[in-house]
Amino acid sequence: MTENTYIDPGADTKEGYRISATSRSLARQVVGDVTPEDRIRQRCAIAVGDFVMADLMAFRHNPVEAGLGALAKGAPVITDIRMVQTGVRKKEHHSEVLCALDYGAEISREHGITRTSAGFEALREMVDGAILVIGNAPSALLTVCRMVDDGVCPALVVGTPVGFVNAKESKELLRTKDVPSISNVGTRGGTPPAVASLNEIITMYIEQQR
Repeated sequence: MTENTYIDPGADTKEGYRISATSRSLARQVVGDVTPEDRIRQRCAIAVGDFVMADLMAFRHNPVEAGLGALAKGAPVITDIRMVQTGVRKKEHHSEVLCALDYGAEISREHGITRTSAGFEALREMVDGAILVIGNAPSALLTVCRMVDDGVCPALVVGTPVGFVNAKESKELLRTKDVPSISNVGTRGGTPPAVASLNEIITMYIEQQR
């Protein structure tokens, strides 16, 4: 990938492409541009408007390769909240993008757990082999970690929940699991780096198809 061949599927006007290309050029200079992970670091820094985020990103067990493989198979993408679901690019791949909030209402009421946690529990069979994108709910990421302990194997977990209650801890726990993952260190995070991480992998997938 070079500056001349990079495509941004989200830019569909001359002005949009110019803005994207200028931001990416600056990010390459600051972050570096050697590995696929560097591309994700670049995009996450752009998404939050802070190059510090690039240094906070953590990658375990070849997540880019895992994500590309899952997209090639049309594996579902399951997000924790609608903002993440909305942000994930849905064109030029065949993976359905679902939101955990649409599932597990009865589980949430019965057990008094968060709706996002209950949603992932309700989708347990679908979680196996899926791409999970959790940008806001530490409780959901902790639930996914417990599922992994139970033998459930997501294809990729993007976990960047933000906040001061279990956000840092849930991401630390994710990084101990034998599952491909992208996360960030500390309490920062949220929808922007979660969406940016997966969308950059989708961009790589689209490039492979062209």
